[in-house]
Amino acid sequence: MPVKILRLLSYLTVLLTIAPPAFAQYRVITGKVIDSSTNTPIPGVTVRVGGTRTGTTTDANGTFQVSVTASSHALLFSSIDYASQTVNLTDQTEITVKLAPTSEQLKGVEVISVGYGTMDKREVSSAITHVGNKELKTVAGNNPLMSLQGKVSGLTISNTSTADPNSSPSIQLRGVSSRNAGLGPLYVINGVPGGNIDNINQNDIESIDVLKGGAASAIYGTRGSNGVIIITTKKGTGDSKMEYNGYFSVDQLTMKPDILSASEFRKYRVNASPSQGIDYGASTNWLKSVTRSAAYGQKHTLQISGGTPYDNFFASADYRNANGIDLRAYKKEYGARINLNHTSKSDVYTVSLNVAPRYMHTSNSDQGNFNNAITLNPTQPIYDSTGYHYLNTGFFANNPVENAKLIKSEAEIKELDMSASLKVNILKNLYSTVTVSNIKSSYKNLNFSPSTLSTIVHSGQVTKTNYASQEQKDNDQQNLEWTINYGLNLKKNHFKILGGYSYSYFNYQQFSANNYDFPFDVFTWNNLGSGTWNGGAAGNGQGAVASTQNDSRLAAFFGRINYDFDNKYILTASLRHEGSSKFGADKKWGDFPALSAAWRIIDEDFLKDKVSWLNDLKIRADYGITGNQDFDNYKSLLLYGPYGFFNFDGTTYQVYGPAQNINPSLGWEKAINFNVGIDFALFNSRLAGSINYYARTNKDLLGYYNVPLPPNPQSQTYTNVGKMKNSGFEVQMSGTAVQNKNFTYNLTLTAAYNNNKFVSFSNSLYQGAPYQDLASLPSPGTPGTIERLQEGHRIGEFYMLKSAGVDQDGKLLVYKKDGTVVTANQASADDKQFVGNGLPKFSGSLGNVFSYKNWDLNIFLRGNFGYSLFNMQAFYIGTPATQSDANTLKSAYDSKSKYSKLTNSATTGLASDYFLESGSFIKIDNVTLGYNLGINSRFLHHLRIYAAASNLHTFTHFKGGDPDLYPVNGLTPGVQSNLNFYPATIQLLGGVQVTF
Repeated sequence: MPVKILRLLSYLTVLLTIAPPAFAQYRVITGKVIDSSTNTPIPGVTVRVGGTRTGTTTDANGTFQVSVTASSHALLFSSIDYASQTVNLTDQTEITVKLAPTSEQLKGVEVISVGYGTMDKREVSSAITHVGNKELKTVAGNNPLMSLQGKVSGLTISNTSTADPNSSPSIQLRGVSSRNAGLGPLYVINGVPGGNIDNINQNDIESIDVLKGGAASAIYGTRGSNGVIIITTKKGTGDSKMEYNGYFSVDQLTMKPDILSASEFRKYRVNASPSQGIDYGASTNWLKSVTRSAAYGQKHTLQISGGTPYDNFFASADYRNANGIDLRAYKKEYGARINLNHTSKSDVYTVSLNVAPRYMHTSNSDQGNFNNAITLNPTQPIYDSTGYHYLNTGFFANNPVENAKLIKSEAEIKELDMSASLKVNILKNLYSTVTVSNIKSSYKNLNFSPSTLSTIVHSGQVTKTNYASQEQKDNDQQNLEWTINYGLNLKKNHFKILGGYSYSYFNYQQFSANNYDFPFDVFTWNNLGSGTWNGGAAGNGQGAVASTQNDSRLAAFFGRINYDFDNKYILTASLRHEGSSKFGADKKWGDFPALSAAWRIIDEDFLKDKVSWLNDLKIRADYGITGNQDFDNYKSLLLYGPYGFFNFDGTTYQVYGPAQNINPSLGWEKAINFNVGIDFALFNSRLAGSINYYARTNKDLLGYYNVPLPPNPQSQTYTNVGKMKNSGFEVQMSGTAVQNKNFTYNLTLTAAYNNNKFVSFSNSLYQGAPYQDLASLPSPGTPGTIERLQEGHRIGEFYMLKSAGVDQDGKLLVYKKDGTVVTANQASADDKQFVGNGLPKFSGSLGNVFSYKNWDLNIFLRGNFGYSLFNMQAFYIGTPATQSDANTLKSAYDSKSKYSKLTNSATTGLASDYFLESGSFIKIDNVTLGYNLGINSRFLHHLRIYAAASNLHTFTHFKGGDPDLYPVNGLTPGVQSNLNFYPATIQLLGGVQVTF
């Protein structure tokens, strides 16, 4: 049904858009916008025709031109760093507008998105951070939210492989919030919840609003527990304009592991007594061999907008081609976005259509190849007389150059976001909106391994030689939302009432097939049927094909009331009644209430205009209950699965039986949120910001718990048990340190402190152990797990042997539980202790923006503090006792390094806090230099040339590379729980922006 409505509205929009406005009477108004204190022109000011969505922006000279009708009464001017202004229209055709500088954080944004609508910043009573497009970092990122990293206090964006163009960041708001369900926020794109975050071109973003307070997020019910990020893309204007934005980028390795060269390997490893390696006669820099000397990328975006006050459009097309720093990874993508809007002449209705398709072709990196390269014996050659040299020693026993060049792992990704809305103005203060949307994504994964691999040839395999597979995954989300808005003003009492209904249908389909032993390698994955392995007999090819399909539904009724008295006392209340098919039969529906209040103290008579240095002051508090239903479908149902094969009377039968326990009480995780905050502006609004304190309790955590057999058919049930808490402080400020005619210096500051505790694993029905061991380290050796999630402790606690130094024989010494000291190989798992934490207590950033005439310079610093990291490189290849015939770090033989003391292999592979180091760092995260040139030409209006550098330098005492590559989100922060390692890079970027 939503798809049919979407098609109908799409056709209607196109017809209305191309219809000539026969009866419209237009006139053109030109003008200029200048700074009231310096009289300098202000570029980029939004000029909107009152009562409509149409408008334009000022060019580099501060000039604008806009078409208005005879019924237009006012123009609205708004810009970041300036107070908004309304100019009433008479019969003039040319005007000059002076805007007063003000605070970006408090008054620079006219409206912000709050979920199912927008509000003036003055009216907001919950914790929401607004970021405009000009505040985003200039990066060649593979995800638009990488440009938001460090910009919002309490929002952690972590990517452990930023130089891989196919990697995705982990995003977490105000600490970890779940044990087994999803941790990421809900994305709302142009009002549509659940949009494809990868289907966003950063250049198309108008603004990003981060809903942090529970009262703001509660309007999204079971999907608001981890916060909500609302992304608004650019819309059409009443003035024709075309913009081009293009850049070229290059990535180069930085903070790479300093490993032994071939000559150093011979000196320290081969010639050791006893010998720790074999000399194979070559001299190979394996890390250099699997790395591109420089990874190049480019991106081009062309945007066109225009129209009239009644019909306007915005269209964008982009192309990106980027290589990874490894030999195999690349990404090519093509995207587009179109937004059409039509408003009837009498302003009775508005029809909007948004369509955004995207196609991506990717080659996936083999992140294990870098670890392979840094551990390989450097006297081994890459090639020999037979081709690629066969390797059968070391950690991984394969040739990483061969793997990178011959093994293929690719994907074709198609995404399509469509939405259409019809807004009807029933009365002057009453309107209703219907929105239908369809969000699709399709992934085709393609893999191939040839029969010519040296590991296949030298092993003499005659079956399972070459291998190929295809996998198709399709996600389809259909939404229907209907809202009604009513506004009422009774003297000093102001009401805004919202009511709505929401319905979403989610469908997932997957099909995969694979085979071995193809007659020709050239078939790759394109002729799976020619393989001979999937004969179909028991134990031979049973996993050759697989398919699945599952779906879920979500329905909700919601309402919100905004009330203020005399614009000073603000109260907001909302309630969402929501049901999900994912939940058990007894827990299908839930209620999610929220309440927030604010007091604009600055408008009180006893303070207003009484304190010259205080320009704005508002205190607020909010409370809200949100949910989390981000887990797999059908978890509450009794599912059946295969139990193997049974032979009866000469016939083989496949047996099915209960594969999952039923749980009619399975429900959503519940987050109880409390937030208090203060917004302020000081010193003629040159310093402004907000401070928040929050406390969140997550109850009914989702996860598997042990149950008795029988009466249950399976030993574990997926259910709601457990509790955790998060609390913290957040600071977000901006200020103008210097401001004169030619030079300005603006600063932004974010700071966040988070503390958490895992309260309980059990309840009256499900009793479990008070802890869970996490972060298992791989071989060689048997290091086991090194973190423990335990009741009464913070998340991210390292739990391992406590070091007591190194003895004279080079063995690691540790403390037993009774305090005695023994060598690590004499200790047991019972001697493990809590020895540190991998979760940063504090994070912050500092932005510095300098402007001199046409030049601008942005220097952005970012850091994490107060936590530990487990040095994986030192543990595996950082000591003289590292596995024989494997390479090591140079520091293993540097007497100044504590790791050089571990010379005895008896304690190798036993984890202790000897390998814990401070992860605190400050990073020169991004530097951007730009030059703006206004051009008075009929063909060209504005030109900007810019250069940017990312990850320029990291100040840290951590010895294991860039600490930013260690995860800090999730349940196991501070440790890389596998041997995959993707190095850090410095990114240099040069670009141009042209307005025609």
